Amino acid sequence: MRRKALLFAALFSFLAAAPARCESTFQLAFPGSDAPVDYEKFGTFEGVGTPGYAYRVTDEKGLAEAVGEGIYPNRSHLSDPQFESFAKVRGKINAWDFLSGDPQQDFYAWCLTDRHDEGVKLYHVAESLRRAGNFAQAIKAYHALVVHFPRTVIWSADGSFYWHVAPEAIARARTVCAQHPELGVQLEDAFADIERSKEGKPELDTVSVRPGRFVRPGPAATPRADFKVTAERGKGRVRLVQYNGKHWELLKDGKPFFIRGVTYTCSTVGESAHALNLRPWMKLDDDKNSKNDGMMDSWVDRNRNGERDRDEPVVGDAELLRRMGANAIRHYHGVDAFGNYDPSEYDKPLMRQLANDDGVYFIMGDFLGAYTLGSQANWEAGTDYTDPDQRQRMLKVLKDMVLDHKDEPYVLMWLLGNENQHPHTHTNAYEFPEAYARFLNDAAAMVHELDPDHPVAVCNLNYQGMKEIAQFAPEVDIYGANVYSGAYSMGSVWHQARVRCDRAVMITEMGCDVWSQGKGLDEDGQAGYFEQNWRDIRLNAAGAPGEGNAIGGIFFEWMDEWWKSGRGDAWGDPNDHNTESDFIGPFPDGNMNEEWLGIFGQGSGKHSPYLREPRKIYDSIRRAWTSE
Repeated sequence: MRRKALLFAALFSFLAAAPARCESTFQLAFPGSDAPVDYEKFGTFEGVGTPGYAYRVTDEKGLAEAVGEGIYPNRSHLSDPQFESFAKVRGKINAWDFLSGDPQQDFYAWCLTDRHDEGVKLYHVAESLRRAGNFAQAIKAYHALVVHFPRTVIWSADGSFYWHVAPEAIARARTVCAQHPELGVQLEDAFADIERSKEGKPELDTVSVRPGRFVRPGPAATPRADFKVTAERGKGRVRLVQYNGKHWELLKDGKPFFIRGVTYTCSTVGESAHALNLRPWMKLDDDKNSKNDGMMDSWVDRNRNGERDRDEPVVGDAELLRRMGANAIRHYHGVDAFGNYDPSEYDKPLMRQLANDDGVYFIMGDFLGAYTLGSQANWEAGTDYTDPDQRQRMLKVLKDMVLDHKDEPYVLMWLLGNENQHPHTHTNAYEFPEAYARFLNDAAAMVHELDPDHPVAVCNLNYQGMKEIAQFAPEVDIYGANVYSGAYSMGSVWHQARVRCDRAVMITEMGCDVWSQGKGLDEDGQAGYFEQNWRDIRLNAAGAPGEGNAIGGIFFEWMDEWWKSGRGDAWGDPNDHNTESDFIGPFPDGNMNEEWLGIFGQGSGKHSPYLREPRKIYDSIRRAWTSE
């Protein structure tokens, strides 16, 4: 992941979540009478499913009594003795300072503030209730936001981007219900469809809303014996099948294959992509032993003393990946000095060995013009998907890659693009989404013609551009999404994909940095973040109680890279492991440190790229992936 791409991911989900683990629980003085609330008893709905949606309250007193403390239009928190104490002690506050600390304090802070609209307040009230373990009240708060204030937006800290909250509130309410069956309900038929205006102004966006209703849940899972194939994508070695209920599954050689992937990196400290001296990891052999430095020569510094002791043998990343339960690596190719596909960066015997000996296959990526790779466009102007010459150059680069690898046993699928709809990837796909989607379709069709054995996926950011891909890119088999929307949920990408484009969904990036501002290493926070992400992916797999379209996910990333932090064009020193926050986002401490995303650290950097400093997240991933 590039720094600016991750920046947008963080802003898109700005403050969308806090740590997954609940550290304290508090009791509400006035929890309300109904859980969940039947809004038809207290008002009338108008224009459901259209941009003219509205809910008119006819019995405000009854509704307030039903929803309980902290939820619109209830104001009973003003009579809560604990709230009164908080307000007296705290006085004037900035609610944004109360996002990931003690959930009771956060709850009272968002109830107290009068500087934000009711929808923003409701979202953060819901988050604090959820983190405190008050799940019944949390789903009422999420739902209240959708019922009353579905047009709510939250702006990024710099005011450059806004995020519609209602789709995320729906997704989180569904996730809470799925993860806590003791509630005995599920949110049915809820949807918030957002059509952004070209002017980039939320008041001009079109928002169509179905608030849905809570009902008794159906079966917890669909037995595999009840699966019936209703559709297929592809007939080759790796293909997709759809079952009744619109559940998707990836099959490899006729057997289910759930992606447990990693973005593999082995960046030597001191090298930087910005200095153009970052070498492809497959070509690293600095010890001149004819073995790949990362995959074959790495060792684990168990006691973290920065030196290799007698009880710390060379193990190799290939073995560490196998022990962890990984079965896929996401890998993108570069281009040579002339903008052409460069086959020299690959070590095919090594890739075959990983597939044959370790069961680790490759998701083969082409940036498709992101960062101007393949298009040869001017960096500032960015890739132009309306330019026939640039399109032709990109297709040639992609074709050369496919022809070079299509018959190899290590290929799992092809992956096109990387958040190309965002301007920070230096393309005009955001300005011309239809042109990009049509080009994407041409690219996918070409790949299918060259290689009928493997599916084609796209890598987007959350569900941005999903509508255009559904309409103009039918050749794309898998919807891939980079999702950094917090520990507790992968956001509404599952439901959006099911409704908008009905494709299988792969999380192409997920993860969390381990560095906490003012605290240092927060290994529990990083591990807990992954655990909740993976639980959400599994809840939405075929046969599970969620949407049934998840086919797996890819963790970002294998080890820390020291070259990634910086501001604008002022990139940091790749010999220094930066600990300053790169930007704020939905992470345990509310900050992102892009040089600390690894499952493994590199210690002091003295023994880079061989030393692996293990973190708790390795065992969290291993437990999750080897138990399946």
